[in-house]
Amino acid sequence: MTKNLLINLAWRNIWRNKRRSAVVLSSIIVGVAATISMDGLTNGMTYQMLFNQINLGTSHIQIHKTGYTDNRLVKNFIQGELQLKADILRLPGVKAVSERVVTFGLVSSAESSAGIYVYGVDHKAEKRVSAISGLIKEGNYLSGAEREVVVGYELANKLNAGLGNKIILMANDPSGKIHSDVFRISGLFESFSSGFDKSYIFVNSDDLQNMLGLGNSYHELAIIVAEPSLAESLKSEIRSAVGSDFEVKTYRDILPILVMQIDLSRESMWIVNMIIGIALVFGIINVMLMTVIERIREFGVLMAIGFSTGKLFSLILLEALIIGLSGTIIGLVITGLIHIPFSYTGIDFSWFSEGLVSLGVGAVIYPVVSYQTVLLTIIMTPMIAVAGAIYPAIKAIRLQPVAAIRHY
Repeated sequence: MTKNLLINLAWRNIWRNKRRSAVVLSSIIVGVAATISMDGLTNGMTYQMLFNQINLGTSHIQIHKTGYTDNRLVKNFIQGELQLKADILRLPGVKAVSERVVTFGLVSSAESSAGIYVYGVDHKAEKRVSAISGLIKEGNYLSGAEREVVVGYELANKLNAGLGNKIILMANDPSGKIHSDVFRISGLFESFSSGFDKSYIFVNSDDLQNMLGLGNSYHELAIIVAEPSLAESLKSEIRSAVGSDFEVKTYRDILPILVMQIDLSRESMWIVNMIIGIALVFGIINVMLMTVIERIREFGVLMAIGFSTGKLFSLILLEALIIGLSGTIIGLVITGLIHIPFSYTGIDFSWFSEGLVSLGVGAVIYPVVSYQTVLLTIIMTPMIAVAGAIYPAIKAIRLQPVAAIRHY
């Protein structure tokens, strides 16, 4: 018997009982859709958290004075005359660089006060490094005018201050003396993280440098590269260029817990796939066993006319393989038709918005399906279907032809 005849026979056998085959096919389609959808949502959420953190100020690479990360003191500043910014911009792969003055301070209004991180930035350079300018919901972003400040809605509500109101900012200079100045709120922003909105404010770097007596010095160089994957290789180049007086860290060094969460979510998908796979195996075993029991007399006749046990074994496995391949292809097509639009428009989880915003995700999640998961699904699902048919196939080839023909 040729391979084509065996395939044709297997295909016809599958659809002899359309209802049962449809049930198995549906379970495989649902399994494929569940695997890819879970992967897309998990990746979308974790990547979005990372993307938001990078855009809110972490950037791809940061440069500080050696020891700054361990002890974030105002006195650990970088001298402005070193011209690090110009040197970094010349490196291939670097898109934008922003100098920042960073300190912890106290902000006060007429009614309340709060501890916050103050970022003094060059408003033009910062637009190319962080997304704050695009998150302004009321008023305007920094323009370079004297003593303007941009604060988050959460902090503004806590201070009971609004657009155009004055607030007092206090912080220590490098010698430890407390300095203060009055700023006027020029803009209110709302990001994807409620924690960020409560804890960070942005002023012009000139104002903060004058207030702290730093001259043209700063604490941080934030760098955006063409592709996140370039960050690690550029890190080595930058470290060689700037020397041992400076520490160079990528977003993976700065956000280790978030990066670990992304890696953990990838590993957890193996567990999800395994659970779905086990469920499919038992479902296919059940259906194929029922098929074998119903076709005992048929198998007896086939063996009696010379159909070898090897061909019979192959026939049953081939039926399972065809169902597995068909279910996988249909499941991938259906999931793709659903996933592709949502990858652009996102899925609105507004009813969970409070929890998602507290995690720094945002209310709309854009699914991201990894190619590894798709490839794994294409390979593993048909193999699982075949594995589920092995035991029923063994039961079939152990039948005795005479006893099988007499079976009722």
